[in-house]
Amino acid sequence: MKVVLRDEVPSLGRRGDICDVADGYAQNYLIPKGLAIRATRGSEREAEAMRRRREIADAAVLSEAREMAERLAGSSIRVVARAGEGGRLYGSVNAVNLAAAIAEQERVVLEPDMIAVAEPIKDLGSYVIPVKPHPEVAAEVTVEVVADE
Repeated sequence: MKVVLRDEVPSLGRRGDICDVADGYAQNYLIPKGLAIRATRGSEREAEAMRRRREIADAAVLSEAREMAERLAGSSIRVVARAGEGGRLYGSVNAVNLAAAIAEQERVVLEPDMIAVAEPIKDLGSYVIPVKPHPEVAAEVTVEVVADE
């Protein structure tokens, strides 16, 4: 059965896509939950309109992500943390801490999952951290971890 997706369905498609699925899947899951409608000529025109709106929204999100990356590229973020002798931190600096520091210092709001910290930072020093505000956009931020006085 051909259906038009009204919302994003993992492993099937995005809003406005026309998919061919099993009758039972469409009738028992997709249509009752409001995730899809049966494909007709009218719904196919509606699907085209959904795809155009989705493309416009995706372009806006991509543009915003590029602006974020431009603002962050080459910037230096200073994180103050408690440290013991030898430069070892009491605790660590993770993506949540970095997102808060970036929001405070650079006025760019990022989700922690956009910051690619391989493992939490546990020592004082300078680190280059990749930031991906969008799957197609990346930037690098220099993070300087300094001891709390």
